[in-house]
Amino acid sequence: MKRGFYTIMAAQFFSSLADNALLIASIGLLIQLEGPIWMTPLLKFFFTVSYVVLAPFVGPFADAFPKGKVMLITNTVKVVGCLMMLFYEYIATLGIAPDIAVMLSYGVVGLGAAAYSPAKYGILTELLPPEKLVAANGWIEGLTVISIIAGTVVGGLLLSPRVSRMLLGFDFPLIDTPVDTPAEAAIAVIVSFYIIAAVFNIYIPDTGARYEKQKSRPVFLLRQFANAFTVLWSDKLGQISLAVTTLFWGAGATLQFIVLRWADKHLGLPLEKATLLQGVFAFGIALGAIAATRLVPLKKSLRILPVGVAMGLLVLLMNLVYYMPVVVALIILIGALAGFFVVPMNALLQHRGHVLLSAGHSIAVQNFNENLCILFMLGLYGVMLSFRLKTDTIVILFGVFVALSMLSVIFWHRVNQRKFGDTERIIGIEKGESPTHFADNPH
Repeated sequence: MKRGFYTIMAAQFFSSLADNALLIASIGLLIQLEGPIWMTPLLKFFFTVSYVVLAPFVGPFADAFPKGKVMLITNTVKVVGCLMMLFYEYIATLGIAPDIAVMLSYGVVGLGAAAYSPAKYGILTELLPPEKLVAANGWIEGLTVISIIAGTVVGGLLLSPRVSRMLLGFDFPLIDTPVDTPAEAAIAVIVSFYIIAAVFNIYIPDTGARYEKQKSRPVFLLRQFANAFTVLWSDKLGQISLAVTTLFWGAGATLQFIVLRWADKHLGLPLEKATLLQGVFAFGIALGAIAATRLVPLKKSLRILPVGVAMGLLVLLMNLVYYMPVVVALIILIGALAGFFVVPMNALLQHRGHVLLSAGHSIAVQNFNENLCILFMLGLYGVMLSFRLKTDTIVILFGVFVALSMLSVIFWHRVNQRKFGDTERIIGIEKGESPTHFADNPH
């Protein structure tokens, strides 16, 4: 791998670590404010909505400048959102409820993340040849998962009584800070992680890739995005990989909250300990991602679709386990299966997007679909909580939904194969073939 790839990895690690630690600290802040239980998944909703609303615009923005510069600018937006959350009481003086002020602040962080993502993934296709994309995605996803582990653990640790007492006992001389509670102390520390990410962003190399001058008229950008959306969904390889990654991220974001509630209701664990199970799940994803980089070449990526069905079925076993070593083993296995099937799908989607569109535009379409699914599934989860469904029931519904959805994708792919023949040959990486568009009306 080129040296610049490792700089990208470092920037991604600290930015993602901060995102995940901030989510835990934000949940702690909402608990402190005694908000209703259904507000917790709304945090992720506010974070994610920018990915959907800004999807037509962030791709052209990522392609308009060197992507390292884009990552620096958008990471700075994250810092602003984090600071807004720290000063939520001042925002509340404008007539906004404190819990809404917290969610709006987290939404600003999501705004930065939405614009950060096309540059983060798009630069891989500029920096590396196609045959290294699976390995690069394995490294990026593996490191991202490690940052999720670190972020959730750090977030829980910062909220723990021992660490929060130490942080609250530290005072800056002659400065009156807004840090008065464990959650606020945690957020103040998390700002530093974003700053470290910004330093690495400065040193990301310019790949030299340049695209035609990007249009700025909103109507044109909307039409351009709609065209890119149609191109990816009409491509027989793009549509399957896009369906899988969309389902994965929607399910993964929802499972993140389900695990926290399941750990509380099913295992009796407090928030700071429940976050460790999130870290365990992320560790499993890292193991699966590493295995995928070694065992699944890009040309064979479509053969691992049944792994997604197995993951959904394993989720159903969560209601049957109480003994912690068994709980940990099950959560790791679920995460490993998730990582194993999503990394090749992500690499395939990036490759098809790069062939058919441009790096920024294809990632923007991917983010739109994935985060629209996140909003939909988090909305359903919030509705289930508002109806006070038991956690065991929610787990069953979630597992069945994932398994049936993946079975539908497998059936969809087999229909494509019967109609168009062996789709694997279209990838054309190992034999150096020229990749082609593979739509309903191929040309």
